[in-house]
Amino acid sequence: MKAALEALLFAADEPLSTQRLADLLGLSPAAVMSLLQELEADLSADDRGIMLERAGGGWRLVTKPEWAFILRQLKAPPVMSLSAAALETLAIILYRQPITRAELEGLRGVSCEGVLKTLLEAGYVREVGRRSSPGRPILYGTSPRLLQELGIQDLSELPRPEETPPQELFFPVKPST
Repeated sequence: MKAALEALLFAADEPLSTQRLADLLGLSPAAVMSLLQELEADLSADDRGIMLERAGGGWRLVTKPEWAFILRQLKAPPVMSLSAAALETLAIILYRQPITRAELEGLRGVSCEGVLKTLLEAGYVREVGRRSSPGRPILYGTSPRLLQELGIQDLSELPRPEETPPQELFFPVKPST
């Protein structure tokens, strides 16, 4: 079953939750966690080029960081180019979600309609509900894709904004020139 787990993680386009893995393998979540621990131990050997990582609400296989230099020779990773306004808006959403467009505009002092549309199209932001106030405005939050690209499991892993320069918060998202 460990080999089947490894095959699923290898073939998946996105992180798979423990429950999803359990459903696919016909096992209990506890049994899957045990297999994940075994697989993680196997992959931790120095002669392995991949490792098991928890990110974006699930599990995925990734290349070990020490091999990044050689992978860059294969292909440059795609980088979403965002304006400084889009990065600022994304940071506000990331740290203050759920948030309405009016609240965003109040914090930024400018219209966010175009920037918000760009972030929605890029898949970094999504609609997460509606506020129960007059007009029932849409609430926005970050997507699992953004968490995955930032390499974090959940929002509690975010760096504190007062300790981290904004440009370092959004790798591999880079500001456009």
